[in-house]
Amino acid sequence: MVPPPPGEESQTVVLPPGWQSYLSPQGRRYYVNTTTNETTWERPSSSPGIPASPGLHRSPLPPTVNGYHASGTPAHPPETAHMSVRKSTGDPQNLGSSSPGKKHSKENTITINCVTFPHPDTMPEQQLLKPTEWSYCDYFWADKKDPQGNGTVAGFELLLQKQLKGKQMQKEMSEFIRERIKIEEDYAKNLAKLSQNSLAAQEEGSLGEAWAQVKKSLADEAEVHLKFSSKLHSEVEKPLMNFRENFKKDMKKCDHHIADLRKQLASRYVAVEKARKALTERQRDLEMKTQQLEIKLSNKTEEDIKKARRKSTQAGDDLMRCVDLYNQAQSKWFEEMVTTTLELERLEVERVEMIRQHLCQYTQLRHETDMFNQSTVEPVDQLLRKVDPAKDRELWVREHKTGNIRPVDMEI
Repeated sequence: MVPPPPGEESQTVVLPPGWQSYLSPQGRRYYVNTTTNETTWERPSSSPGIPASPGLHRSPLPPTVNGYHASGTPAHPPETAHMSVRKSTGDPQNLGSSSPGKKHSKENTITINCVTFPHPDTMPEQQLLKPTEWSYCDYFWADKKDPQGNGTVAGFELLLQKQLKGKQMQKEMSEFIRERIKIEEDYAKNLAKLSQNSLAAQEEGSLGEAWAQVKKSLADEAEVHLKFSSKLHSEVEKPLMNFRENFKKDMKKCDHHIADLRKQLASRYVAVEKARKALTERQRDLEMKTQQLEIKLSNKTEEDIKKARRKSTQAGDDLMRCVDLYNQAQSKWFEEMVTTTLELERLEVERVEMIRQHLCQYTQLRHETDMFNQSTVEPVDQLLRKVDPAKDRELWVREHKTGNIRPVDMEI
């Protein structure tokens, strides 16, 4: 805030000792007691002993979600500004003290440019948006220090990292299913090839029938595994890939949108800091030239003071404009942060449920494959139980006999 030029208001309004007037960013005048740090929208009484008007009208400041107060000075940097949303968006702060005659303790207040505000740590906690569950939108406003304590990671960046890991997991699971399909296809081809092998094809009898059924079961099993690989592709891999592509698109929208807002917020903060430093320099220059006028060091001091005052006023206007732009960016950030975290939460729930369903489908297909494989060996078991070496010998003898054994006549 820029104090009014000397004599501007004193010509028409006499303020009590210790009181000064300022303009809010909205152009409304308010009054500050520089001794007690009390503030009021009503003009203090100029008569000694008469308190300020009891009908104090308090106009709320922008909520601390904006990160800046009416004084034009940030209450906290953008990295932690949004943390105050969790505390005060439900109840916007009021300018200055709760009443003209009430003093705040130093521990519970912050004084910025002679204006007193409640300390953010003393404000009541805001109710959680989802009090019955652990929700992203309630716990990722503040930044988190890295394990080495050398820097910080934005809360929203942690959410994005979580989602990116989820996207990577989808890719790895799809690759797993693809490899499983390849194994099944190769296995089916090898089984079919082995079933056509002519080794031991000359075996006869009941054992020969059982052996032929063993090779036939390989062909049947190959067909089972080929169908299993085909179903894995159509019912597990393909849906996973489609979901992954849609998930990537949704993540890209969230990432770019929030990243742009965060960059804009950071640039607005830099602009405010730059304007604040410029205002400080202009005020310091004005104060120095005012002191020179008092000791009459130069004949041009009065003209220099006018120029310095104009520059100081312009710097104050620039600061208020930068603060207003920052407040708009911070408000937009708050709205989009809540919306986007809820969207990320929905995407995560959908991702986990989708993968769970497809893994269940995989296990179901696997059970079916085992069941069909069992059915291919059941005929083999039945024939093996019927293998009878004596019967095989009898059948072979009947088919291949050359003559019966006859007694040989011997001469004596």
